[in-house]
Amino acid sequence: MNLKDKNVLVVGLAKTGVACARFLAARGARVTATDMRNEVALQEQLAELSESKVALELGRHAESTFTASDIIVLSPGVPMDLPQLSAAKNAGVKIMSEVELACRFIDAPLAAITGTNGKTTTTTILGAILKHEGYHTFVGGNIGTPLIELADSHEIFNQVVAEISSFQLEWIAKFKPTVAVLLNLSEDHLDRYPDYQAYIDAKLRIFENQTEDDFAVVNRDDPLVWKYAQNIKASLFPFSRKMELDEGIFCVDGVITYRHKGREEFFPTSAIRLQGVHNLENIMAAMACALLLGCRADETFETILCFDALHHRMEFVREINGVRWFEDSKATNVGSVEKALESFENITLIAGGKDKGGSYAPLAPLVKERVNHLILIGEAAGRMEQVLGSMSDTHRADSLENAVKLAAEITVNGGTVLMSPACSSFDMFKDYEERAQRFISAVKAL
Repeated sequence: MNLKDKNVLVVGLAKTGVACARFLAARGARVTATDMRNEVALQEQLAELSESKVALELGRHAESTFTASDIIVLSPGVPMDLPQLSAAKNAGVKIMSEVELACRFIDAPLAAITGTNGKTTTTTILGAILKHEGYHTFVGGNIGTPLIELADSHEIFNQVVAEISSFQLEWIAKFKPTVAVLLNLSEDHLDRYPDYQAYIDAKLRIFENQTEDDFAVVNRDDPLVWKYAQNIKASLFPFSRKMELDEGIFCVDGVITYRHKGREEFFPTSAIRLQGVHNLENIMAAMACALLLGCRADETFETILCFDALHHRMEFVREINGVRWFEDSKATNVGSVEKALESFENITLIAGGKDKGGSYAPLAPLVKERVNHLILIGEAAGRMEQVLGSMSDTHRADSLENAVKLAAEITVNGGTVLMSPACSSFDMFKDYEERAQRFISAVKAL
């Protein structure tokens, strides 16, 4: 892809946008970066761009700048329905996401992982397996390091693992993973998409350019995933924790079995440190990718046995008076909380936060069956109480700290307190990490 002397507009100056602007300028493009924030708010980002030749358009998005561009590169947070993008599209401007730009400059095999929940854990596990196997592996995408930084690197990687969000898939054209993973589908980001189907369609684009020579690793137990998997051109490789498969990877009676073209490998789950039914799915998906990419079975499983939980995903905090406390702040949607509730019994659940527009009804059966006490916080507390309040002993708390104190008072020996919000954090906290730290501090102060 020749970028020299092209007029390229980078929209959004978060981490991804800054990396794109620097990459494009280094390849001779005439780069303009635009962001609705002003210079004061973007001091840190502008300092990173100080040595690159990048024109700035801050505090506004001028339609004329969009329509005069040859190429527009979007940061993941930029909504598809931005009016200036419609004008640019009508003017024939090529619009692409950062991952689409990056893939034009990456030669190594790419494993791309998406889904509503479990992306980061699966991506991290797969990256660890490949590194343990001896591959020089880049791990990034939505997980923290933009793919474009790999394209800008002078290092030679022989494997690439990327967490990919629905936002990043919205403007792809040629993005084509060697192995693509769809972990699960549940309602999320309905504050961005017009409906659930639009969100699903964005996720499914990860398979769009694959051929029968590529692999699609999909969740056989998720009815929606399996339904849409039937239209995928790539070779299907399912995973399941509920049924035996003739081809794929599955767990029955405490043993993970990998079956592919007559080959079988067996892995006992008893020594795996990473707990939770959702993590069993993440482990199988990561193992499937690794083995399909040529990793040895023994070294793959050795990595699995050494792997612990990531921060803020069902993380054990402490045990007090026979009560175990778990922090699951990354559970910002209903599907993630369902998996957390499946992993425990006798639960005091602390939930709530900023409402993302989805239904809380799918939680009702598990709340009724497993949750002894439900403590609700944040903006979504009212709507959650309407749907779930009758399913359990339900309380409201005006702060996370008070929710922790109340949970300590009402949870008996042998119970589990789980903070798994099903909501984003932005009504009360800067982000989910701050919410996690506040919860951990409150629990340790008991």
